[in-house]
Amino acid sequence: MARKDSEKQKKFMSRVFRGKEIFKPLNTGWIDEHVACVREWVANIFFYTKNGRTIMIDAGYNYERLGEKMGWLDIDPVSIQNILITHQDTDHVGALEEDSNLLFKDATVYLSEIENRYLTGRVRRKVLYGFYKLPMVKMDNRRVLLTDGQVITIDGIKIECILVPGHTWGHMVYLIDDQYLFTGDTIWFGADGGYSFISTLAESNQLSVKSLAALERKLKRRTGAIKIITGHTGWTDDLEFAFRHRTELCAPFRKRMHDPNAPYDGYEEEGDTEQNARGIRLIKQIDYAAKR
Repeated sequence: MARKDSEKQKKFMSRVFRGKEIFKPLNTGWIDEHVACVREWVANIFFYTKNGRTIMIDAGYNYERLGEKMGWLDIDPVSIQNILITHQDTDHVGALEEDSNLLFKDATVYLSEIENRYLTGRVRRKVLYGFYKLPMVKMDNRRVLLTDGQVITIDGIKIECILVPGHTWGHMVYLIDDQYLFTGDTIWFGADGGYSFISTLAESNQLSVKSLAALERKLKRRTGAIKIITGHTGWTDDLEFAFRHRTELCAPFRKRMHDPNAPYDGYEEEGDTEQNARGIRLIKQIDYAAKR
């Protein structure tokens, strides 16, 4: 998907979801000493740093300000040699597309072997309950294809790959160093807990719900706290909150507990500033419904 398609998507999505209390992305900044976020409109791009090595999780839109915002975090795009991709939608791979700024042209990209079928043209990405096909994404980066349950290590950073199909057929989440789960478009946080991601954008909502239940079971078998970090809302270390509504869909056009703290238009970025990025930690999502 070309840059013009990223811009087109921004305009369309802004208009359609304005006032729906759906998108509440994190602003640019640090969650803790290991995890940083860059906000691009409603998409969160994450960076995980350990022992002087930084890996990137998802690559956002085809977006002009990515290099600038990475500078707010003192992360040099040239230093990024490894990028984990949850899925191939343009708001997660745009910075890798052929007509992007090619900040990461030498980086190796990791994604599930099933998801790679979209990039080779064997499968077309469908949204709006299968009625609309998205343009094909094209990129030239070297790819490493992953399978469900595979564990890889990059410069001492442990990465467990977990397949969670539904939003796309090959969507994958990544558990890093047994402490940080990057969920892409698997979980959406409302005011009262986590739901299966936005219903209009899934290949199969039924499969999304099934995958979310399986993911919860996997995490409950683990010991120690895990930060659950989402692609378009916030993060939490409260497992019960994250999976509270795992059998329900985020239905954007149905009145329910969305998030009253979400901006009227999530695509407006006035609150995303260098001063805040350097001075304020990104706090976790809380149960706003319980405070009512």
